[in-house]
This record gives sequence, structure tokens and C-alpha cells, in this order.
Amino acid sequence: MALHFSKEEFQKRKDDVLKSMNKQNLDALLMFRQESMYWLTGYDTFGYVFFQSLVLDQKGNVILLTRAPDLRQAQNTSNIEDIRIWVDKDGINPTDDLKQILNELDLKGGNIGVEYEAYGMTGRNALRLNKSLDNYCKVEDQSELITKLRVIKSNEELVYVRKAAELADKALDEAWKHSKAGANEAKILAEMQKAVLEGGGDYPANEYIIGSGSNALLCRYQSEKRNLSNTDQLSLEWAGTYKHYHSAMFRTIPIGKAEPKHIKMHEACVQTLKNCVNTLVPGKTAGDVFDAHAKTFDDLGFNKARMNACGYSLGSTFSPNWMDWPMLYTGNPYVISPGNVFFMHMILMDSDSNLAMNLGETYLVTENGNERLGKQKLDLVVL
Repeated sequence: MALHFSKEEFQKRKDDVLKSMNKQNLDALLMFRQESMYWLTGYDTFGYVFFQSLVLDQKGNVILLTRAPDLRQAQNTSNIEDIRIWVDKDGINPTDDLKQILNELDLKGGNIGVEYEAYGMTGRNALRLNKSLDNYCKVEDQSELITKLRVIKSNEELVYVRKAAELADKALDEAWKHSKAGANEAKILAEMQKAVLEGGGDYPANEYIIGSGSNALLCRYQSEKRNLSNTDQLSLEWAGTYKHYHSAMFRTIPIGKAEPKHIKMHEACVQTLKNCVNTLVPGKTAGDVFDAHAKTFDDLGFNKARMNACGYSLGSTFSPNWMDWPMLYTGNPYVISPGNVFFMHMILMDSDSNLAMNLGETYLVTENGNERLGKQKLDLVVL
């Protein structure tokens, strides 16, 4: 069994979930988020793309309903002892199997929380589940019950977060080494991912973002891979990943020379990041951090080029993305607390000049402030 945390750690997590369930008057919780299953039991799979659910009742019973390919996956990666299999066949409705489990646990007429906000909970699966549980029990959307517990990282988790940050730094070293005129974007990506994997890390929960020329203004991965020109710009967003824990970074690298506006945009990113860092402290809100971001960029004349969010929590996440709850946007009331890990990205995409500048780092919130986890310089590097 390849468990990544101690028995005591898993027991504390289970106890915390049961306490939260009790506060919400829940008799059981149906988990569909892979992040919840991994955090609570160690269960590590991408089988969540199919119907599967982890059931936890107030008595502490834990039952996994999944498909046959994940039987041994659960046995080898988790502490789950009761694993049920629904069988693939035409017309199968696995919510019927789930309802049978609820019957065994005597949950008819009970209050049951459901993680509806989950990538495995497709619209069709949600409709099937609702129909199956109609007039059977009271159902509540409890998509954030475990997420709100996961957002504060334990000491055991922070070991993995720090390792992920080390791997992110190594990936940037490779990016600087291989980014030059004539280089192909695919080679740069390959060397960055190689540094993470050879360092003992994992695949990230989403693709690294790379774009040069006009594609440097894109905030998402796309499949074009071009050779860098003699004078160019290269935007990179990536994460070191270890045991599914992420530490992300973001950079724009001028190739050949930096345009005067590149320099001005970078100076704005540095100042804005500094102001966000000063706000990312216990007692402030996620909205406060974004407001510092928006005010600084707006005062410097970059209102049209900035984004409407400036970061998000990071932790153990699975495909299709490494973004976790909560996000840093205006009005978000979430109160920053020690143990939070946030990726803060300063993004400027100027369509008028066709220039980009990005600067992003991951921070751990401490009792008195925060700590930048990456060790690389924030200077504008021209290659």
C-alpha cells in the first residue's frame, strides 16, 4: 500500500470531516471530487472520469463505488477496505448500485450531502442521482465541505508543497537554459517537464502554458509549437508537482531584446506583486488581495491589460486543472489564514502593442505574513 501520509494524519482528516458533517446535520456525504477522495483516503486515480463515489456516514463507514479497473488502484493506493464494483453493460445506471449502499447503511430518510461540483459529476450523472434519491432522502449540495478543510495545509502536506516548489525552480532553470532564438517551444516544454519528472515529481493537473510571439498573450495552452524568432517574447506558466501537490510559477521572457514597454510592464508586475504580497496576510480577505492588484495596475495605467482575478489556492489537485478554491477576485470574503497556499499571478496582455508580461509565484501564509516558496529571482531575464 503506497500511502503518502501517516495513519494519524488520515485519522485526523476523517475526524475533521465527521465534525463538519455533524455541524451540517448530515447523516452521510457522497464524494465525487477526486481531490476529496485522495485527501481523505489516499485513493489515487484518474478513474473519476467515470461514475464513482466515496460514501462516508456519521458512523465512520467508508465505502467506495467504482469500476473494475480501479479495484486494485484503490487497494494499492488507499486505506479503503470496502470497495464495490459497478459492472459495465448497456443501459447500466450506477446510481442504483449507490442507492443499494445507502440502503445497507440505513440512510433512507436521512440528510445526505453531495459533492455536485466535481468533474466526474457530469450533468447526466447528476440527473440520474437526483432521480434515484428523489423521495428517498434529503439531498444537500455540500461541494465545499471537504474543500474548506483541504485549504489549510498540514505540516505533512507542506513537505510535499515545498518539494513541488523546488521542482518548479528547477523547471525554470531549464527554461532559461533552452529559451533562445531558434529554439522550438516543444523542446523547452520537454526540458521543463523532464526536470520535474527526473526530480521525482508528477505530471501536473493541467498542461504547462507556453506561447511566443502573439501567442505570448494567451492564458491557456494551445497546440501550436513554433520556433523562437531573433526578437521575440515567450510566456510560460508551469508548476512543480509532487504527490499531486502543486507550486506554480509564471514568467514572460523577452528573446533578443526587451521592448521599452516590456520593461515598463515588468516593473508594474513587480510592484503589483509586492502590494499583493503585503496584503496576503492572516485576517485579510481574498478580495482584499485582488483589490491591491487592481488598484496598483490601474494606477499604473494597465487597467485594460490586467485580469479580473490574480490567483488562487494550490494543493493536491487532479486534471483538468491545478486551480483550487478559493480564487482571488474582488469581493471574495474568504479570510486568509495560516496554512493557506496561494499562487499569485500578475498578468498583463496588451493587445494594442501585442506585448505580454507575466510574473507569478506561490506563497505560504504564515502566522505573521507569508513566505515565497520559489527561490528564483524576479528580475526581467532577457535571453
